Amino acid sequence: MDETPPRHHGPVAIRLVRPRDARVLQNELLSNRSWLSRWEATSPDGPVSFDMRLGIRRLLQQYRDGGSIPFVMEYNGEVAGQLNVWGIARGSLSSATIGYWVSERFAGRGITPTAVALATDLCFTEMRLHRMEICIRPENTASLRIVEKLGFRYEGLRRRYIHIDGDWRDHFAFALLAEDVPAGVLRRWLDGRVPPGAGAVPLADRRAAGIEPSS
Repeated sequence: MDETPPRHHGPVAIRLVRPRDARVLQNELLSNRSWLSRWEATSPDGPVSFDMRLGIRRLLQQYRDGGSIPFVMEYNGEVAGQLNVWGIARGSLSSATIGYWVSERFAGRGITPTAVALATDLCFTEMRLHRMEICIRPENTASLRIVEKLGFRYEGLRRRYIHIDGDWRDHFAFALLAEDVPAGVLRRWLDGRVPPGAGAVPLADRRAAGIEPSS
């Protein structure tokens, strides 16, 4: 079943999630409630059961159906979080979206930007996708720094886009095209060749999202 090979750089690796990851992932999620809950997707229809084993089965079925690639992020062989490539579209669109979470105890070690770069490079090379997108809540400054580091280009404000932490939330949208990074996202970042200001959000959109006060 594991047809997507692991990718790694230094101590950081991404690999396909496995059923036996359920316990450690559930423990990480439960122990990081205060760290993660405000960024987690929720259902407008009300609370849903928290069953990681069932969740992994669903993710792997979506993988087999070609709609997503559910990765585990590891640091020195230890599970640090998850990264999901979802909404995979083939044909004339050839695009996908990336979402992720990392445990608080692993924050600040460069895990997430490295994992995002590895996953994006895999999608551009092995899957032959053309466009990768990341959508981030305006308040999530840590995630905004990730797209700035990697040079994802800002594309606009999406109003009430995803149901997060109990309500519909605005998101900033960022994207990269395969032709933007002919040598790869990771290589461009490591070589210091990320175009300055690619992920900068215009003041008007920051104000519209309530991040900057209106003058």
